[in-house]
Amino acid sequence: MSSAQPLSSTQRLPASHIERLDEICRSGAIIPVLVIERLEHAVPLAKALVEGGLDVLEITLRTDCAVEAIKQIKQALPDAIIGAGTVLGIDQYRVCEEIGVDFVVTPGTTPALFEYGAGSDVPLLPGVATVSEVVTGWEYGYRRFKFFPAEANGGAKALKSFGGPLPEALFCPTGGVTVDNAADYLALPNVMCVGGSWMAPKSLIDKEDWAGITELTRAATQRYPR
Repeated sequence: MSSAQPLSSTQRLPASHIERLDEICRSGAIIPVLVIERLEHAVPLAKALVEGGLDVLEITLRTDCAVEAIKQIKQALPDAIIGAGTVLGIDQYRVCEEIGVDFVVTPGTTPALFEYGAGSDVPLLPGVATVSEVVTGWEYGYRRFKFFPAEANGGAKALKSFGGPLPEALFCPTGGVTVDNAADYLALPNVMCVGGSWMAPKSLIDKEDWAGITELTRAATQRYPR
């Protein structure tokens, strides 16, 4: 997969990126956001989630084994859609391109990341917390965003207010989203899906209770069907 090339001031995000993000974010109501601390947990965890009905997974780059975990999951589950989260800079973005992730997610987004993502073959779901940050992304052609951290930044009420000036912007709120408050977000017309980790709690991962994670995932998909 080719790396991105620098953009001129007149180039913008291709429409194909928006279309691909729509496909990814609308394939299910929930995207699990995962922190994998032990490499041996990567594949069984991913299989448990897919078996429960969620085949779009975000693996955060918060641990030393995250990149290898993504490689192993992609090999074991070639039909799953695997994104890399907590991408903090262009060097990490390039690694994501090299290992063939399906999409990249940032917790916050600099102009350099907006520009690099617009020129990459791997679509970017950029993290934003304010209307000003959305407008910055808008200048590069972005229309799809991650709202993070959602609850700390005003939750569903805040995100609803974004829809007035920016009706074309759609969001995946993440951060403090739970099985109980997910409904508040999913009821909004400017929300595509939510990101959460409640179906894969650390306690069950540590116990390697993959059946329990599948059960929680199935319950989540039944409560919030697409």
